[in-house]
Amino acid sequence: MSNLVKSKTRQLKRQSLGLVLVIVAWSLVMGWLFTSATSVYSATPNAEVKTVDVIPAQYELGQELYIENCAKCHIPIPPQVLPTQTWKNLLEDSQHYGVQLQPLVDPARILVWRYLSTFSRTQLKDEETPYRVNKSRFFKALHPKVDLPRPVQINSCVSCHPGAEQYNFRLLSPEWENSQ
Repeated sequence: MSNLVKSKTRQLKRQSLGLVLVIVAWSLVMGWLFTSATSVYSATPNAEVKTVDVIPAQYELGQELYIENCAKCHIPIPPQVLPTQTWKNLLEDSQHYGVQLQPLVDPARILVWRYLSTFSRTQLKDEETPYRVNKSRFFKALHPKVDLPRPVQINSCVSCHPGAEQYNFRLLSPEWENSQ
């Protein structure tokens, strides 16, 4: 009887040790995943963040290609300004606001699409797909008291955002900052 009790006790200790090891391993894995998932957003950048959001490394090349291609003709706007559907349509159509463009080809197109689709906003069910910045509800929400020029053109962003040509929309002109 005593051997049976000792055997059961050893078996129980092994099971307890195994359970503790599983819990510790699970906790370590979950802690690592949580840390890696939040590190991009919680890190304090050393330099000024010039874009709207900190861009994780896997999207940086897509952002660079987007800026490089769009800045040939106009100031590229942050993807958040327009819904994902607008960006999808713009990438698929070689007619860009009345100008015939050389379409992006893979893999550049895929990288730009991943960047735009990740950082653009969703479109409401009853919302028309906006193709002009001033028709975007997000743009209107960010500029509620701004007397916009008529017609609104992307290149006119520099009047309030002097860093817009460098894709820095955080920097505001002194006149605008003083009026707030």
